[in-house]
Amino acid sequence: MSKSSPIIYLDYAATTPTDQRVVDAMLPYFTNKFGNAASRTHFYGQEASNAVKKARGQVANLIQAAKPEDIIFTSGATEAINLAIIGLFDAENRADFHMITVKTEHKAVLDTCSYIESKGASVTYLPVDSNGMIDLEVLKDSFQSNTKLVSVMMVNNETGVIQPIAEVAQITHAKNALFMTDATQAVGKMDVKVQDMQIDLLACSAHKVYGPNGVGALYINRDKISKTKLNPHIHGGGHEGGFRSGTLNTPGIVGFGEACDIANREMSKEQERIAHLSALLMGGLSQLNNFELNVHTSSKLDSILSFHFGDIDAEAIIIQSKDKIALSNGSACTSKEIKPSHVLMAMTDNVDIAYASLRLSIGRFTDEEEIDDVINAFAQALKELEAFQ
Repeated sequence: MSKSSPIIYLDYAATTPTDQRVVDAMLPYFTNKFGNAASRTHFYGQEASNAVKKARGQVANLIQAAKPEDIIFTSGATEAINLAIIGLFDAENRADFHMITVKTEHKAVLDTCSYIESKGASVTYLPVDSNGMIDLEVLKDSFQSNTKLVSVMMVNNETGVIQPIAEVAQITHAKNALFMTDATQAVGKMDVKVQDMQIDLLACSAHKVYGPNGVGALYINRDKISKTKLNPHIHGGGHEGGFRSGTLNTPGIVGFGEACDIANREMSKEQERIAHLSALLMGGLSQLNNFELNVHTSSKLDSILSFHFGDIDAEAIIIQSKDKIALSNGSACTSKEIKPSHVLMAMTDNVDIAYASLRLSIGRFTDEEEIDDVINAFAQALKELEAFQ
């Protein structure tokens, strides 16, 4: 990948650049392979249908789904999450629907939970410890007679913390509820095995795995969840097995499939390289004044680093280094809001730490030279900020 900007990109948790191999796979479906995948009465439609079928298999293979038909294509993980939660809620007795989730979930889950609460649902929000981990005993005690769903994020987008998904799913099924996970930050970056992990519903997005924006998927274990148990909220044609109507985004879906195929082949090697770069980055940053990690656990992705420099405001550091580094002070979906991260507040209950915290996320196109430059850029930014104090 050519780097056209002098600004180093370390915000891969927000979005990833589309891999050139993915772009190459997509391009024909904008021009000479332009058919509608639902128009199966002629060559062009069948060609598009076959491409979608292939991509469905590629996504299914990456997460080790039993059947390609368990993959429902959406516009992204947010839509997939809405389809799963609201779809189950609508299919059940709305007045008798309880679900369990976590205070540190992505806003796509939390806001959807707020919506169903406004329509009569009851939601329990699990607390987390200082490392962002849930307590399985608290989870067990949170079930009610009408608990229908548990939703726990596999990898936190702000901290990289990995929850014990298989154990959560086991507990959930013992209580006769369904288990869902937002795996947007996990798919393509770590082994995700929906059958072994006993996952019933899983949401993910192409743009987090070097695919295009505007396409994602909901994995539905269709051996357990039929159309009568999960209502669609987009109607008009019965596409995607009746779960999600609308003309399919064939180029995007082809790109998503190709991105998953690349991840399937290269993930192990990429994990090793990113772990090495992460160690270099952490080693360099730890030499700077007042550097402190927000997470002290081995149960996290190497690619995401959440930290602060004492109580120096994160926005001040971002402004000071904006011409050198593209980074974040939290989730891309909430970074415009002038309020502390709900994730860090749930972990620390310390507004100073929350406002001071930064997130760096490493990816496929990060190299060692950039890591050195980032460390130097932070050192310079801190020096200049200290000079003003």
